[in-house]
Amino acid sequence: MKFPQAHTLEQIATIISSEFVGNPDFPVLGMNEIHGVTPGDIVFVDHPKYYDKALESAATVVLINKKVECPEGKALLISDDPFRDFNKLTRYFKPFQKAEAIISPSAKIGKETIIQPGAFIGNNVIIGDHCVIHANVCIYDDAVIGNNVTIHSGSVLGADAFYYKNRPEGFDKLISGGRVVIEDNVDLGALCTIDRGVTGDTTIKEGAKLDNQVHIGHDTVVGKKCLIASQVGIAGCVVVEDEVTIWGQVGITSAITIGTKAVISAQSGVSKSLEGNKSYFGTPADDFRKKYKEIAAIRQVPELIEKLKNK
Repeated sequence: MKFPQAHTLEQIATIISSEFVGNPDFPVLGMNEIHGVTPGDIVFVDHPKYYDKALESAATVVLINKKVECPEGKALLISDDPFRDFNKLTRYFKPFQKAEAIISPSAKIGKETIIQPGAFIGNNVIIGDHCVIHANVCIYDDAVIGNNVTIHSGSVLGADAFYYKNRPEGFDKLISGGRVVIEDNVDLGALCTIDRGVTGDTTIKEGAKLDNQVHIGHDTVVGKKCLIASQVGIAGCVVVEDEVTIWGQVGITSAITIGTKAVISAQSGVSKSLEGNKSYFGTPADDFRKKYKEIAAIRQVPELIEKLKNK
């Protein structure tokens, strides 16, 4: 998430009431999670395991809960609770705005686009030309939808990320201030749910086709011309490259990459990144032929046991 205008390190420190290390006029351009940071961004870190990763990332401002040596060309914000203060910044720069109408006056809707009765279009939504938004679709604030997009009934675009910190008093939610971006020629089936990014975009690229009841987690990118069948669940921060086929009831864990033209068979569980141009099956998902050879070998175990008994 980029700020509407550049701020100084001192201004950001004042917003969250924190100490800072660096030039008070050090420029701050935005904020993001570590997988999406660019120079000028704030990234937060609150666990020693990830200090080095944050300090060595592209982010030039690190919101951290320990005084450490500041890398050259960067600045630090010292906080007793970076998670809390990251939320403060999200609320400050992207405050919740209640709806005033079923279709917001601030929404921009392209030519020959059809919005069926009962659809909700939030604040600052952009919808391109020749789209069909069916009844009871809910499009939250700031979503961007391209041309020739069809979204079927009951789908929800822009719900919050499923991202919590476990505190002694209960789960503390990381506030979502990102967007959903749907590119041209995408079809979304009924009852799909696509969560907004935490500070960046959850993106469905051009020509992708999603069946009914597909869930896409926060900050995930689904590539061009992907086919995703019913009841697939993809966690946050996943990269699905172009022309991937994912069949029904596949579950994919967070922060991995599925390579171009990979095919994942139904009911597979994906727990690590997969190379492109290969077919996969099983839990954990592995090469299709290898997995079926394993299953065939397992089926022979009772017979082998009997042979051993009879020796």
